[in-house]
Amino acid sequence: MLRLSALYRYPLKSARGEALQQIGLDKLGLDGDRRWMLVDESSGRFLTQRAVAQMSQLSALWNAEGGLTLSAPGHSPMNVVLPGSDAELRGVTIWRDTLRVPDAGDAAAAWVSKFIGQPTRLVQVPLDRARTTQAGFGKDDDQVAFADGFPLLLIGQASLEDLSQEVGRPMEMLRFRPNLVIEGSEAFAEDGWKRIRIGEVEFRVVKPCSRCILTTIDPETGERSVDREPFATLQKYRSTADGAMFGQNLVNDGNGRLEVGMPVEILE
Repeated sequence: MLRLSALYRYPLKSARGEALQQIGLDKLGLDGDRRWMLVDESSGRFLTQRAVAQMSQLSALWNAEGGLTLSAPGHSPMNVVLPGSDAELRGVTIWRDTLRVPDAGDAAAAWVSKFIGQPTRLVQVPLDRARTTQAGFGKDDDQVAFADGFPLLLIGQASLEDLSQEVGRPMEMLRFRPNLVIEGSEAFAEDGWKRIRIGEVEFRVVKPCSRCILTTIDPETGERSVDREPFATLQKYRSTADGAMFGQNLVNDGNGRLEVGMPVEILE
């Protein structure tokens, strides 16, 4: 039987993830997932571990009011409140998308700037300012917060085990930053799924996930692997014309709640 074996949320894009036992869903995926982002102060361009590896050591825990608690080694924790309706809007760029979103204020900016080592702003995206998903996949009204392209990422546990065997050592699931982990399927069975149901919520499987050098960063230490694993192996045995694929991007149709252990049904 297929079941949901793990749930992960990443309140701040490219910061540490948090494992959950249960969580709700809204139009942008898991409640509070990747609703916050760091941007370069001058350009407004988004920052991630691809260029700022120490972000793997940045913890940003989401609270019920939608705010964050920021913490990192050597830095005192800071609570950041959800920007109000009168908050300053800042122009930001994430991949090819440009949008204006609320800025979290100067105190938060000072904290993240000190951590990053350059002038940095912290921004948040409310539901009414979300982006549309990547053109050509899904539906025209599908939306996403600050995730790269789609609201949710799913990986099969067996797929990770297969990759670990190919690499020759265990690979941590958090290297790949999934939201949903499914147990009980064959390795890469998710590549053939089109629609699934978990609990009472249906999901569309819209696009494979193309991986990058970020997978070489150890999620615990923030150090890059000298042998470029597991990205090097993915490029050898999971390569397509669009990149090295691992995991599937999903869109949820409707709201609801998810809980670890829920059965997973393949609808199509």
